[in-house]
Amino acid sequence: MFHGFISIDKPAAITAHDCVSKLRKLLKQKKIGHGGTLDPMATGVLPIAVGDATRLLRFLPEGKAYNAKIRFGVVTNTDDITGEVIRDRPDHTITLEAIQDLLPLFQGKIIQRPPAFSAIQIDGKRLYDLARRGEIAAEDVPTRLVEIKEIKVLGWQNGAYPELDLAITCGSGTYIRAIARDLGEKLGCGATLAGLRRTYSNGFDLAASLTFEQVTEKLRSENLQVLAPDHGLHLLPMALLDADGARRWQMGQAVSAANLPLLGDESANSFVRTHDQNQHFLGVSEVRENLLHPVVVLPRH
Repeated sequence: MFHGFISIDKPAAITAHDCVSKLRKLLKQKKIGHGGTLDPMATGVLPIAVGDATRLLRFLPEGKAYNAKIRFGVVTNTDDITGEVIRDRPDHTITLEAIQDLLPLFQGKIIQRPPAFSAIQIDGKRLYDLARRGEIAAEDVPTRLVEIKEIKVLGWQNGAYPELDLAITCGSGTYIRAIARDLGEKLGCGATLAGLRRTYSNGFDLAASLTFEQVTEKLRSENLQVLAPDHGLHLLPMALLDADGARRWQMGQAVSAANLPLLGDESANSFVRTHDQNQHFLGVSEVRENLLHPVVVLPRH
């Protein structure tokens, strides 16, 4: 049995749920969950928790990064290239300079209208189901506040349908498809997302990610090693317990946080990684009233 994280380099044309199902079959384990959806057309980092690590998914840090390709002159109903084309208007006049003047409008905390074809729920119903049935129009989708920390131009290709390559760092809940759509609207030519690769997600990056082919080969050679359960929790402060404190904490008892070595920023009410004096990861605590209360206690394997 595996207990930890596997960061999958998701291929195109399958969903995050498909990735979980595929990994369950490969590992012959049922207790598996993913750390965030990724559109079927997109590729790249998809953190997947295996075994006891599924209990740690909610503690992963926020934040994602993407490489995106935007195609101008084309508008689709899904805001990406997989959708139905609703406008096709070649335009040779678009310039990179005009685009660069607009990019600052998409940085910082902005109001974004998600695509109608998205997994957001309204009254318990998925938007993409409502959109397929024609029960909601794109302009009726509720807006949300998102944070886009950085947008950097990676490349530009002229033509009848110019294409722009961007590197985007953003907070959770941001739709890159919406950025493509809105940038096209501001230019007056329309645009759609033509390609998307996630390079970072919730503490995991491409360098630590495996394709399904690599997972299969490592399993065949009995060389598959999952990432440690605390791999994505590096932003949480770390508390070190002595032998007695670790024993009591693992029995579900709150232990005093006074005079404990806490590595990182500590707040009055916060979650912390909890380790024994040998740096072995025990689980996650919540600091309340100067006590470490066990929240997730991992069994030893």
